[in-house]
Amino acid sequence: MTDQPRSSVENDFVAELQGSADDLKLLLHGDHHEPHRLLGAHPATVGGRSGVIVRAFHPDATRAECLLASGGAVQLAALGNGIFAAFLPDASLPVGYCLRFHFSDGNSWERGDPYRFPPTLGELDLHLFGEGNHRQLWTVLGSNLMTVDGEAGTAFAVWAPNARRVSIISDFNGWDGRTLPMRSLGASGIWELFVPGVEEGALYKFEIKTQEGGLRFKADPMARRAELPPATASIVTRATHVWNDGRWMTERAKLDPTRRPMNVYEVHLGSWMRIPEEGNRSLSYREAAPKLVEYCKRLGFTHLELMPLAEHPFFGSWGYQVTSYFAPTGRHGSPDDLRWFVDYCHQNGIGVIVDWVPAHFPKDDFALRRFDGTALYEHEDPRRGEHPDWGTLIFNFGRAEVKNFLLASALYWLNELHIDGLRVDAVASMLYLDYSRPHDQWLPNQHGGRENVDAIEFIKATNHIIKEEVPGAFTVAEESTSWAGVTRDAREGGLGFTFKWNMGWMHDTLKYFEKDPVHRRYHQDQLTFSMIYEFHEHFINSISHDEVVHGKGSLYSKMPGDHWQKLANLRLLLAYQYTRPGKQLVFMGTEIGQEREWDHEGSVDWHLLEDPDRRKLQTFMEALGRLYLATPAFWENDPSPHSFEWIDCGDHDNSVLSFLRRSGDEQVVVIMNLTPTPREQYRVGMPEAGRWVELLSSDDAAFGGSQVETLNSVDTEAVPAHGRSQSATVTLPPLGMLVLGRES
Repeated sequence: MTDQPRSSVENDFVAELQGSADDLKLLLHGDHHEPHRLLGAHPATVGGRSGVIVRAFHPDATRAECLLASGGAVQLAALGNGIFAAFLPDASLPVGYCLRFHFSDGNSWERGDPYRFPPTLGELDLHLFGEGNHRQLWTVLGSNLMTVDGEAGTAFAVWAPNARRVSIISDFNGWDGRTLPMRSLGASGIWELFVPGVEEGALYKFEIKTQEGGLRFKADPMARRAELPPATASIVTRATHVWNDGRWMTERAKLDPTRRPMNVYEVHLGSWMRIPEEGNRSLSYREAAPKLVEYCKRLGFTHLELMPLAEHPFFGSWGYQVTSYFAPTGRHGSPDDLRWFVDYCHQNGIGVIVDWVPAHFPKDDFALRRFDGTALYEHEDPRRGEHPDWGTLIFNFGRAEVKNFLLASALYWLNELHIDGLRVDAVASMLYLDYSRPHDQWLPNQHGGRENVDAIEFIKATNHIIKEEVPGAFTVAEESTSWAGVTRDAREGGLGFTFKWNMGWMHDTLKYFEKDPVHRRYHQDQLTFSMIYEFHEHFINSISHDEVVHGKGSLYSKMPGDHWQKLANLRLLLAYQYTRPGKQLVFMGTEIGQEREWDHEGSVDWHLLEDPDRRKLQTFMEALGRLYLATPAFWENDPSPHSFEWIDCGDHDNSVLSFLRRSGDEQVVVIMNLTPTPREQYRVGMPEAGRWVELLSSDDAAFGGSQVETLNSVDTEAVPAHGRSQSATVTLPPLGMLVLGRES
């Protein structure tokens, strides 16, 4: 433009090109909630002639051109403040074009015009999100590569209902929040923009202008890939992995996990195995899968449980302080690398469980905290919105959009990453408003109680929807209280989880095994008490990472006695875990008698296998795993009280326990000697007459046992014992278990 006086006609023309003065002011001040109203292509009549006005904005450009898809270029008039416009007479919408901006340094930048495209979300998407029930939310929020009106690019969408303005900042626009302001989709609170030409791998964040005028720079809550910490940008990505686990997924949908064998190996992927020659780095997903699968198959594990894999900035949180609920951590590779990991496991018969953490989120300012300048995902009041123990924030489970965000995250991991089960951490902290709080630091619910009604309803709904949407997938609750009905169907008043970690059994059992055997006769109820409530829930007997950190010592170090007794106690503990009702989980390192506590900065002490005794412990775990898988009585009828029966739980003086496991016609007798004193000619009541053969002795010499001679088989006698007409005498090895099966 020149400084020469304009005629009235010229002024009218310029005014038409500029558009609404209000729109112009809002755009230039970074406050426009609908920049498409000004920018892009719009029908117009100028000087009595109909056509299309194209407006563009780049505050640093010196001139701009409109490159028409039909051919030719139109110079856009510079209207000041980075606004450019041109009138295309006789044109009609839609007009295909792109923009070319020129800068004072001689460089130019060509791109498609984001402001000529319609919204990429439909009314149904907005409705479902508003009611908290969009079950594929990741396909419409976040960043999604797509083609619109023949142009390839990326659709961006984010929920920020209290923002004055939201812009995309990225490596493709110089991280300049002025250049790509997004469009508000009204009452939904969603901001949206399709940007042509943006390809996979682009880095981006959202610049959010708050109602107070401040700027916040936020990673995408829905990002499916994130930069490797400490970097915090989100990454445009797409899945290209071709799945080969169709047989596994088909079979999974048909099976009831409560009636299948489940022997879980819990792993922190960052510290299971490292490569010392390469700076002690962790294994990648593709490196870890073959090693873990071979190891699991050798030791009889049916499932891997991976501690949280969602992206998290603080490695020392072990993944429990999540900042990206849809993005697998880049510490081990790309999302497609994780897909390859899961696929490889499935093709080799190993299920994959991951930790999922809806109970809390960290205060990192680049993530969810006060996302749009307000307590959006969390509660405003810290008495509802913060966990004092962990220094983290609590989701507002009463808000439909927040519930949808979390529900979609769960469904994403199950559907898009083919995860078989989600273990939900810290469920008790979700259930109770006064969890770990002084009496004056919590707010009661609307009924005056301590239950978090909103969280409870969220849990129920999520578990129900998972069963409905993903047949065969399961959820596991780490729930440490006596809440009734954790694994009861949500439609019947329960929480709807498939399994519950048996924390009571774990605490009681470890307390017992930590005692010197001379004192165990006084504490046998610690082993037997759990059977009172055993069949009220579907349990996983877990001895997890939580028991080998923070000064608790390793499982090996908890055992009393000398080196031999420690290993014998450990074999006995594990044999008891595998043979009692419930599924089971052990943490990595247990199987080799790790001496020191788990350290997430190192690896399992695999060098300990140079010790023949520890190799024998590992051999025992292989045998125990094979026995478990081959014996349906240990797992097929777990939910039923008929699957278990005490033979004798009252022999305190000898510290001997005996019980029966059954499924259908199969019966297995288990006898435990919990002292280092062998018991010769020990009489045990038997369920049937005949010959019973030894399926396993934890004291076998191959396992590092004492070599006390036990019989390979025993014949019952018509001598009553333990309320049974038939019995047999056996030799019980020291700190050992015998497992007997009926000779076929």
